[in-house]
Amino acid sequence: MATVREGSLEAPTRHALDWQGEAFYSQSSLYQEMERVFDICHGCRRCVNLCNAFPSLFDLVDESETLEVDGVKKEDFWQVVDHCYLCDLCYMTKCPYVPPHEWEVDFPHLMLRAKAIAFKQGKTKLRDKVLTSTDMMGQIAGIPIIAEVVNSVNKIKPLRKVLDKTIGISADAVLPEFYSNNLRKRLKNYYGESIRVAPAEKAGPTQGQVALFSTCYMNRNAPNIGEDFIAVYEHNNIPVRLPDKERCCGMPKMELGDFESLRELKESNIPELVKLVDQGWDLTALIPSCVLMFKQELPLLFPDDRDVLKVKEAFFDPFEYLSLRDKHDKLIKDFKQSLGKITIHASCHQRVQNIGPKTKEILSLIPDTEVNLIERCSGHDGTYAVKSEFHQNAVKIARPVVRQINTVKPEYFGSDCVMAGQHLAHVLNNGQQPMHPITMLRKAYGI
Repeated sequence: MATVREGSLEAPTRHALDWQGEAFYSQSSLYQEMERVFDICHGCRRCVNLCNAFPSLFDLVDESETLEVDGVKKEDFWQVVDHCYLCDLCYMTKCPYVPPHEWEVDFPHLMLRAKAIAFKQGKTKLRDKVLTSTDMMGQIAGIPIIAEVVNSVNKIKPLRKVLDKTIGISADAVLPEFYSNNLRKRLKNYYGESIRVAPAEKAGPTQGQVALFSTCYMNRNAPNIGEDFIAVYEHNNIPVRLPDKERCCGMPKMELGDFESLRELKESNIPELVKLVDQGWDLTALIPSCVLMFKQELPLLFPDDRDVLKVKEAFFDPFEYLSLRDKHDKLIKDFKQSLGKITIHASCHQRVQNIGPKTKEILSLIPDTEVNLIERCSGHDGTYAVKSEFHQNAVKIARPVVRQINTVKPEYFGSDCVMAGQHLAHVLNNGQQPMHPITMLRKAYGI
């Protein structure tokens, strides 16, 4: 077992991932690095309460003959990999041995490397490939009539049990609804070919006009939240448009270890976003994972791509953007309605952006509104919570968050990640539905 030493006091730094080199896909090299890192984790155990990856690792060690990592069979290392959904919290909030510490522990990227090797070896399940093909699923399930059929089937318990047994999609998990009248169609009806408001003044790093990367989810599964976003931003005199074309940000494929599909998506999205940046548009997205993809993951995977870096500098979390406007007295605060007690769950992929609790900061400006912030994983992770073999783990991870919601008894609760909010409502199971923070803000404005 590694001797636990004092961790680094410097801010974590991230190395680019050399996923295009041959050595990256060496399984023997992977096992060697996994044993080294797992040994350090075993000696520390600081991350035991984050997700199920670490308890799985420690159980394997504690049940081995040697009570050390060297007593664990290498093939059992994959049990740890399966439970890592790359939330990055261990790297950004817990681990004292991340770079620049000499041990250079990067647990999430080690798990990502393992997933990439498994994908390259053809070990990835068909179910997982389909679940991460969000554009394809949205295009099919978003067709009129088919959307209604899919939404109805998702609510029929006997049929869900068939999906559970045959495909491995949990019969108990919340599945998203699909809308044939998606956000892109709605905006075309609103705008025609023009933008409704003139560009606002620049403020700090913000240009005063925003292109919303609507994402597969906001476009086809939650277009109403996209409409709320546009209403809030236009109320603040910030023009909003969508890119002319967009595809999935690539986070689902990255989490699968499918780097070639990720490259294809990058090569489709980045040129469109660069055109917008060159025209003076800032960029944002309503799914924190999409924001993180452009702000962190793509730059680490394609560190020499200047266009990727240009997009990175122009991308903002939506509440980060409003906070930057507020610092320069450009945020309109003519709130018409208080919200009472509200609870906001800060999603993992927002927290690891290191921007601070911007959602709480903005909502706290609403008079007579008490904001309770929960900084703990919901356990959803896009696909983790819907898989049959992991759903109960996802529920277990969500329970501490749900306990806090029950303690506060808020008038409204929600998450920056709409999927996390729905998962928490499912575990809460009291009939109260989540409300996205941008929807709360629109409600407070009375618009």
